[in-house]
Amino acid sequence: MEVQETRVQTDRVLTIPNILSMARLVGVPVFLWLILWPRFGGPNCDGWALLVLAFSGVSDYLDGKLARRWNQISSLGRILDPAADRLYILSTLVGLTWREILPLWLTAALLARELLLLGMVWVLDRHGYAPPQVNFLGKAATFNLMYAFPLLLLSDGSGWLASLAAIFGWAFAGWGTALYWWAGILYVVQVRRLIRADAQAD
Repeated sequence: MEVQETRVQTDRVLTIPNILSMARLVGVPVFLWLILWPRFGGPNCDGWALLVLAFSGVSDYLDGKLARRWNQISSLGRILDPAADRLYILSTLVGLTWREILPLWLTAALLARELLLLGMVWVLDRHGYAPPQVNFLGKAATFNLMYAFPLLLLSDGSGWLASLAAIFGWAFAGWGTALYWWAGILYVVQVRRLIRADAQAD
């Protein structure tokens, strides 16, 4: 993620990109309920959970693309899009860790990066800067994780399909985690440079 500004092109709330982001946010508790229901004596709903994750991935791609193409980049969209990404990752981490599909060390690594990012956003806010847009590197990390999570959920079974899903799922998880931390470290460096430039200007 880079500290960069994207020009707000509309103040409208009910744009197609914003509606897609809102739908993704609504899907977060639905996904968590579906994935955890077997732990509370309910039926296995992994197929429905996979469909919700698939919708999240498609809508994540479409909301940004449509916002740029239709000149509908908005202040609300700049908040909703990364918020939906973060909440889906958090809910998936909770669900898959509770199901013992993800190991605790991977969950801890991803959560630590989120805490680092929150700290940097707090620093920016104290210096009067708005949260930045997610750049290509951050999006690439999110896409890798969004591919990894459904594949790892699919791997919680038996047969050749589960074995294949595990191979590709862990590959995407490894790349996603590495890119996630790479984007986070670059973000820290950029925030530090920005704050230092402000201090020198004063």
